[in-house]
Amino acid sequence: MTMKLPALGLLLASCAATVDPCPIPGAVPADDLILPGEDHFAHLWQVTFGGENAEAYWSFDGERLCMQVRNEERGWNCDRICVTEADGTIDQLSNGRGVTTCSYFMPDGGSVIFASTHGEHETCPPPADRSQGYVWQIHPEYEIYRHVLGSGDEPFVTGPGYDAEATVSPTGDRVVFTSTRSGDLELWTCDLDGGDLQQVTTAPGYDGGAFFSHDGKQLVFRATAFTPGAEAEEQAEYFRLLEQGLVRPSRMELFVINTDGTERRQLTELGKANFAPSFFPDDSKVIFSTNHHDPDRPALNFDLFALDLATGELEQITRFDGPRGKSFDGFPLFSPDGRYLAFSSNRGDSAPGETNVFIAEWR
Repeated sequence: MTMKLPALGLLLASCAATVDPCPIPGAVPADDLILPGEDHFAHLWQVTFGGENAEAYWSFDGERLCMQVRNEERGWNCDRICVTEADGTIDQLSNGRGVTTCSYFMPDGGSVIFASTHGEHETCPPPADRSQGYVWQIHPEYEIYRHVLGSGDEPFVTGPGYDAEATVSPTGDRVVFTSTRSGDLELWTCDLDGGDLQQVTTAPGYDGGAFFSHDGKQLVFRATAFTPGAEAEEQAEYFRLLEQGLVRPSRMELFVINTDGTERRQLTELGKANFAPSFFPDDSKVIFSTNHHDPDRPALNFDLFALDLATGELEQITRFDGPRGKSFDGFPLFSPDGRYLAFSSNRGDSAPGETNVFIAEWR
């Protein structure tokens, strides 16, 4: 099912000719939203307007984005998968059933993979039980589908338990995803047909949100950080929640590992929640979202930071400081040519809590 979105909310406005180049057709110049200290942003464009728009990832040719969108004004009470088009619109790809997450273009540019529960559920699932604190839902009904543009969905990776969070190697030959098929949330890889499944990680805890290095040899990801000396107790609590289809993401650190599962190495010891890591174009650094610098409890201010893999030096990239609980920059990913950075942000919202997709020209 493909749905063309009308002007309200998600239709992209035309790109002003005064700012060149315009990386995604229809993106609106937003240099006024570049904040003091955001020195790596030469120019900024806003791609979406209204609702919650996140995890916007590039096609291999750098001309389109796929993303997940929640927009209650349109009756989308849970996430749908959409793509930008050459005419400045955004098309809905997912079929409107169940809930979807984590889309990514395949190398051919003619198909997108994403996770969905539509094989089991027609409607949005109930929200997470927050009586247990801030938790994420890990729907065991999630399976990974491949949507051929202009056609429909076909199963890509299916099996018992949760399969989601798929991204594709820049070398165009492997896919990484997170699965509970081994009994825990681990990283797996497969080929472009969804076969040749290989388990990458084995440590207890939530290993997820992985991206390949540009040579396809390494993965950067976020994982549960257990407190030294309290591992047994915290792991028992982790697996208790996982049995209920829940995880508590309040303490996650960044790791890197070879795609064959060797040389797992922890990159950060920042505390709090560090997530959505991906490599710089030359693989010398990792860019990610974190709240480690927010002194409040709970820490709700997320910014983008860069980590130098050789020196361990941290550099703050974004400095958006909005209302408490509405101050988020996350899901960064460089374009294939390294010239642009796509990310999601609460900046420039027309209503509190809106999250929109932005593109920065990098310098």
